[in-house]
Amino acid sequence: MDFSLKEEQLELKELTHQFAENEIRPVSAEYDEKNEFPYDVMQKAFEIGFLTSGIPTEYGGISFSNLDNAIVCEELAWGCAGMYTSIMANTLATTPIILFGNEEQKKKFLPPLTKEMTFACFGLTEREAGSDNSAIKTTAKKDGDHYIINGSKTFITNAGISKLSVIFASTDKTRGARGLSAFIIPMDLPGITVGKHENKMGHRASNTAEIFFDDVKVPAENILRREGFGFIIAMKTLDYARPAVGAGGVGVARAAYEEALKYSQNRIQFGKPIALFQHNSFKLADMTTEIDAARLLVYRSAWMLDNNIKASKESAMAKIVATDTAMKVTTEAVQLLGGYGYMKEYPVEKMMRDAKLLQIYEGTNEIQRHVISLEILGTLKKQ
Repeated sequence: MDFSLKEEQLELKELTHQFAENEIRPVSAEYDEKNEFPYDVMQKAFEIGFLTSGIPTEYGGISFSNLDNAIVCEELAWGCAGMYTSIMANTLATTPIILFGNEEQKKKFLPPLTKEMTFACFGLTEREAGSDNSAIKTTAKKDGDHYIINGSKTFITNAGISKLSVIFASTDKTRGARGLSAFIIPMDLPGITVGKHENKMGHRASNTAEIFFDDVKVPAENILRREGFGFIIAMKTLDYARPAVGAGGVGVARAAYEEALKYSQNRIQFGKPIALFQHNSFKLADMTTEIDAARLLVYRSAWMLDNNIKASKESAMAKIVATDTAMKVTTEAVQLLGGYGYMKEYPVEKMMRDAKLLQIYEGTNEIQRHVISLEILGTLKKQ
């Protein structure tokens, strides 16, 4: 069992860290405050290859492994969770095309994303359908060689800036979640409108908006795999996405821990640094232990996916532990900094706001526990 990263992965980690330190961190507070999308930073991210990292090289991408992606996501989230989210969401949108698209679909839709800075989005969630995919109301009705899409999607990352989307709609309402289908939909088709950029608590540099479909005519050739296969596509895609979300949690937690450690070593009270008081030193010990444990779970799930080992349970575990750790560590960091931690002049306030969303998107942590319970109870049934 080898826990070391390869030399190329260490170089990738350092490259990404330098990008986060030099390009993301200096402007992250400004974009957070303004609730604006950082086009200038994203252009630089595109030029390095972060926006196309999940696309195979034969279609013009970088073809990162899942472990490579986890390494990159940790460093990007260390810089700013909002910017990391927009970059990660591009990979989320391309994953179903890579996993389930036919050769014609891959050749048509993937290369354009690598030619210029272009974003894509993944449309599953609706106002009345978050964790419950069977409640999806968006419909796709076959009409000759097209499907007519009607409905809406909400809380969609990159919705307002994307040229391409993967949208889930019901082609058979009588089958619930098993009646879902997935479609590759260019965002410039007639009948598509995008709502306002949401005013979120955290991840404010990331664009989030609703998408509305009014008799949108989509070529039948744009369906992924076949009718009724959408639920499987969504679940498999999220299995691949969750290690990246976990890695984001590790990055945010690590950033908050570093700020808390630095502050507590320099803050003098009662004649000594507050880090030397046992209740504070134990907090710091718990922080670094839980961050390390979370990273190992993330790496394991990514490694399993890279080796074609089913990882639904392990990806869910990684997502739970890493994002819960992010919430705990950022909260403790604010506490260690005291009044300063509550002020926007110090970065842990933003980190605490950012950590919360990591427990919610890509499937809430409650849903992750449901996924894990199904896996373990299914295993017990067979015994």
